[in-house]
Amino acid sequence: MTFTPRTPRVVAARRLQRRRDRDQTGRFLAEGPQAVRSALAAGVVLELFGTEAALTRHADLAAQAPVVSPVTDDGLAALAETVQPQGLVAVCDQLDVPLTEALAKGPRLVAVAAEIRDPGNAGTILRTADAAGATTVIFAGDAVDPYNGKCVRASAGSLFHVDVVRAPLRVIDDLRDFGLQVLATTGYGDDDLDTLLDDGSLAGPTAWLFGSEAHGLPEDLVKAADKRVRIPIYGGAESLNLAAAAAVCLYASARAHRRPPGGHSVTA
Repeated sequence: MTFTPRTPRVVAARRLQRRRDRDQTGRFLAEGPQAVRSALAAGVVLELFGTEAALTRHADLAAQAPVVSPVTDDGLAALAETVQPQGLVAVCDQLDVPLTEALAKGPRLVAVAAEIRDPGNAGTILRTADAAGATTVIFAGDAVDPYNGKCVRASAGSLFHVDVVRAPLRVIDDLRDFGLQVLATTGYGDDDLDTLLDDGSLAGPTAWLFGSEAHGLPEDLVKAADKRVRIPIYGGAESLNLAAAAAVCLYASARAHRRPPGGHSVTA
């Protein structure tokens, strides 16, 4: 049997495009073979919808799914949120990890998305944090839903590689309790990122606080952080966008963590 947009299971899965339904069910949609592959590896796939062509092309993924539901092209289009869907959409369990559980694992690099509401930026931070070696990404305060379809796609599978935490805005004390220094990113910071990298300040376990592109970090978080860090601008640009700033800061920490004591950076 091939499902259509009106098939009850397709209708039920499509509701997960809305945050209310994601919150109520604890489920979300992962679209495309890359996301589906990562979701299967994480063991969170409940059902895999796919067109006949996609299920044939990605038979290795279909073989791993607990339930495979063939759909018509129209059925797949109803589930997908992209203009040119790639033929696969998986229903997944959400991956939330409690804050203390994630911090008890002793992460050396943590990214905190504080009230970041743009799903594209949030997903890009997830992807960048994963690439830089961070093992925990915290969505703090009134932040975007990490299971928003655009956020899931922008993470390019990294949503399934890190501990995803949703927590209140006031997370600094918890971060410090688990041995992390807390660095706030701000264009008006007293500390320069290059200086911190050169003097060894980034060598220890670090949590970076990133605020929204429009409003920056909440002022109380900026004041409560251990350091307020600015990224030096050497050219004529006024500033960096959020995703670029996060990449620069996270990779500075990644470099510091791979530098032998008293030595030079380790290169692959």
